[in-house]
Amino acid sequence: MRILLVEDERRLSAAIVQLLKENQYAVDAAFDGESGLDLAMTNSYDAMILDIMLPRMSGLEILQTLRKEKLNVPILLLTAKDTVEDRVTGLDAGADDYLVKPFANKELLARVRALTRRTGNLQGTENLQVGPFTLDFATREVQKNGQTINLTSKEFQLMELFLRNQGKVLSKEIILDRVWGPDAEVIGNAVENYVHFLRKKIDDANTPSYISTVRGVGYIFQVERGR
Repeated sequence: MRILLVEDERRLSAAIVQLLKENQYAVDAAFDGESGLDLAMTNSYDAMILDIMLPRMSGLEILQTLRKEKLNVPILLLTAKDTVEDRVTGLDAGADDYLVKPFANKELLARVRALTRRTGNLQGTENLQVGPFTLDFATREVQKNGQTINLTSKEFQLMELFLRNQGKVLSKEIILDRVWGPDAEVIGNAVENYVHFLRKKIDDANTPSYISTVRGVGYIFQVERGR
């Protein structure tokens, strides 16, 4: 299970990340609203934990943006406010749950388990389709024009990142952070190698690659190039 945490209090964020990792969750963390929204829009998560009071964009604004984009990932709001009006505002904006600070670790874990149980019910119908490609998150399969492409777990994550950012230049640093994680120890030319593996599996002979190298920066995925 993969969770996004957006919390600007660094000590609290570190404590929550450690707690979740100790309980076998993979966690991405952001410390401001804009970075959190960027992660939320470019990755697939089983649940999200959003602090309401964040710099650059509030948790409520992230929540409202995601719901407008029809992203139904379960979301837990964290807040220091405990009035009925605050809870109603968050739930009406599309939150699935609401937890007031300070909270017990056991309660946070229980809320997360409840959210991820809901995710299991959602994933069976969730697909991502861009051009000829379809990603099925329930089966972890990729199809091109209806034909299944056998990808490893890392190749699947890389493909998902490219499809969610079709037409955008992605630096190698961003790819490493999103696919391998910010704390991963990556040896050698991992990004270059996996882009090479992915090209061999998704490209057609005698047509330009879907993945172009942007020299000195990274890569860009363009559906039109492979047609």
